[in-house]
Amino acid sequence: MPSITDIHDEYDFLDPDDRYRLLIDLGRDLEPMPDALKTEATLVRGCSASVWIYPTRMDDGKLHFLADSNAAITKGIIALVLLTVQDRAPDVILGTDIPAALTPFDLGRQLSSNRTQGIPNMIALIRETAARYA
Repeated sequence: MPSITDIHDEYDFLDPDDRYRLLIDLGRDLEPMPDALKTEATLVRGCSASVWIYPTRMDDGKLHFLADSNAAITKGIIALVLLTVQDRAPDVILGTDIPAALTPFDLGRQLSSNRTQGIPNMIALIRETAARYA
């Protein structure tokens, strides 16, 4: 999995259309989430598209998240968020400033507010999960 810095380095040099394509490609590269896990319990509230996030705890205590969306761009945004926390210990996730990691992408200017309105809710769900396991 590339780092968020590597993705930003590529993103920074792209024009807006290619940035959309990069986000879509990131979403396509997400680990598949079984349909059985796409339930009301895993649904992220407040997103314009349907977004599901399912946490699992690995044997070493780190958290691994499965995620999906019914919108390609939103799925790419989820992939960006997960790049900041995937396969990390709960205390590391709690210490990660996810919004700051996403700031260089300037998603608020690149995408419509409908596309970005659910990001805080995605982050809150991930942080709440980490807090439960910390």
